[in-house]
Amino acid sequence: MEKQPRLLASQLLLKNSVFEVLLNRVILTWKEIPANKKRVSGSIHHPFKVGFCFPKFLHRGKGESASRPKHLLVYINPYGGKQQGKRIYEQKVAPLFASISTDVIVTEHANHARDHLRTEAELKQYDGVVCVGGDGMFSEIVHGLVFRAQKDNGVDQNSPEEKLVPCTLRIGIIPAGSTDCICYATVGINDPVTSALHIIVGDSQPMDVCSVHHNNTFLRYSVSLLGYGFYGDVLADSVRKRWMGPARCDFSGFKTFLTHHHYEGVVSFLPATDTLGTPGDQTRCRAGCFICQHDGQLYPEDSPEKCKTAPDVSDSEKEGGWGVIRGKFLAINAASMSCACPRSPKGLSPAAHLADGTTDLILVRKCSRFNFLRHLLRHTSKDDQFDMTFVEVHRVRRFRFTPRQNDSELDLRENGKQLFSQICHPAYSSWNCDGEILPHAAIEVGVHCQLIKLFARGIEEQSLFEDLAHPCAL
Repeated sequence: MEKQPRLLASQLLLKNSVFEVLLNRVILTWKEIPANKKRVSGSIHHPFKVGFCFPKFLHRGKGESASRPKHLLVYINPYGGKQQGKRIYEQKVAPLFASISTDVIVTEHANHARDHLRTEAELKQYDGVVCVGGDGMFSEIVHGLVFRAQKDNGVDQNSPEEKLVPCTLRIGIIPAGSTDCICYATVGINDPVTSALHIIVGDSQPMDVCSVHHNNTFLRYSVSLLGYGFYGDVLADSVRKRWMGPARCDFSGFKTFLTHHHYEGVVSFLPATDTLGTPGDQTRCRAGCFICQHDGQLYPEDSPEKCKTAPDVSDSEKEGGWGVIRGKFLAINAASMSCACPRSPKGLSPAAHLADGTTDLILVRKCSRFNFLRHLLRHTSKDDQFDMTFVEVHRVRRFRFTPRQNDSELDLRENGKQLFSQICHPAYSSWNCDGEILPHAAIEVGVHCQLIKLFARGIEEQSLFEDLAHPCAL
């Protein structure tokens, strides 16, 4: 067997012991150096594959050849966040892209990048598309590329049952927005230099995309959060207060919490009973995730003892394999990723996976204001997000929501109490789709497994080195 060249040789201090670390293209090994010797010979212990335990900028997964980009199309949003996108790219990213040919476009208005990708961009000459901005800018890129892929392949996006064609170009995210949740949930940090390095070395992270329809009409794509009720009301109110700047989100959140509106409706969903993992387990989606590598599917050799399947829908109706739940809800959320951010390090659904073809449907039933506050505070703590009687979560492949019709409720022949209730308590909320308001309350959502790919590798597992007293200098 040909000896692999060393890519790293260093020493690190772990719990007052010195270890010699050797890294080649395949194996990470280390051995303890006795205190009375600077270096020792002997057998090397603890061999691990690089993909599971150590940052691997030069490592590629099984069957994947090195694919560093040579020509990139870059879109810069100069207005997003603190309006620092152009400066961040020119000062921090452009010098790192010195060996890569780039075509840079500074967007001039909303949906500029989306429309350019749909019609004008000559995509065949590029190895990837990079967006410099926030989550809204990333959404524009996704909509442009996915639309273009379906158009070029003759796929009807208005059909909820249609199987979409995956995009061939990878997407890079240089965080320059106000929240950058997508970048945080896929890389683990909002740092332009880190994201640029992932692009340079050609990392590839597949990612699911949800399509949202209303009466066989396509509305939008979603990659992170679909929220009805609380999160929809927060967004709808904050949009009317743009003059407040970033503070509008906190103000609208507090105001929406105090109003404490609930909404009636019917949630139908197709449970993902054939998948690995459940929303309630502690399996986090990390770099080299086993579940995402297998598209979340169970295989014959996977015994029930080894794999936890999604729980049966025991407390709801069933129609043709679909679960049906009727009730009053404070919030209905669908998380296609953890939705982690600096304010909520675990996110709305800590065990959600990036590329397993499912989304976690979280239903928060009507409860007291105090209990709902407890639920919201769980997003900022390490406690179980779903260990509350009024909260239930299902891992699903599709779902539909139908709000309760209010024409039968609003009877003017009654004493006027119901009319007053309708004025003070709206019958419908709004859907928050990755920070955009949907025009309809009744929607149908389907998950498309690994529809896009990012220049990323997922969040690195840090457990082996989190006890380091001092970081090792490479």
